[in-house]
Order: sequence, then structure tokens, then C-alpha cells
Amino acid sequence: MDGFWEYPLVETAARYSVVILCLVVFMTVFEIVTSYNNWKEIKAGNMAVAMATGGKIFGIANIFRFSIQHNDSLLQTMGWGLFGFLLLLFGYFIYEFLTPSFRIDEEITKDNRAVGFISLVISVGLSYVIGANII
Repeated sequence: MDGFWEYPLVETAARYSVVILCLVVFMTVFEIVTSYNNWKEIKAGNMAVAMATGGKIFGIANIFRFSIQHNDSLLQTMGWGLFGFLLLLFGYFIYEFLTPSFRIDEEITKDNRAVGFISLVISVGLSYVIGANII
């Protein structure tokens, strides 16, 4: 039965399923730490929220890309993905801290696309830095 998990299609399906599950959980965490409702704002056409949310989704997926690429086991992939997510979340709080003249969440809720775009770029950029350090 050990051979079943060694088939590339089975391994790909397992990793894909785990990443999707982690993505849902991690996006839920982001939903909790932000003051706005991502999907409600996106449905209303708020492009700043859409850009910030898209950056978070890309960032998480990119971290898992590096994690899958550099780890053989599913457990290691999940562990590095979780660690990478925590670093990405920490980066979000640093971004909030470094802009004391305004609140990021409030500006994104107001559809300030410049802030939403910078949020997207920070998430994507940090995901590459985090991913490059995954072993």
C-alpha cells in the first residue's frame, strides 16, 4: 500500500488538496485580522480590497510553491507553508505599523487603490523572500 502514495498523480492531488485547505484556513485568519469583510467588499466592487486579497492569495500560494519544490514529505510542506504564512502575517502587521499616519484597513475599505496595490505588492514580494528561505 505504500506504493500508492508514490504515484505522481496521487502525490499531486494530495499536495493540491492540502494547499487548498491551508489557503482557506489562512484566508480565514486574514479575514479575522482585517476590519473589513473581504468577500462583501469585493462583491460591492471595492478594487482595493480585491487587490489586497489577491496579493494575499498569491502570496500564500507562492510560499507553498517553494515549500512543495523543496520538501519531499507532505508534512514538511505543510510545516514550511504554515511558517511562511506566519511570516507573511507578521509582514502585514509591520506594514500597518510602518504607516502610523493612516490605518491600512480603513484606507482599503474606502477603496484607496494605491494602498490596496501596495498591499498586493508587499504580499507578493514578501512571499518570494520567504520562499527563497524555505529549505
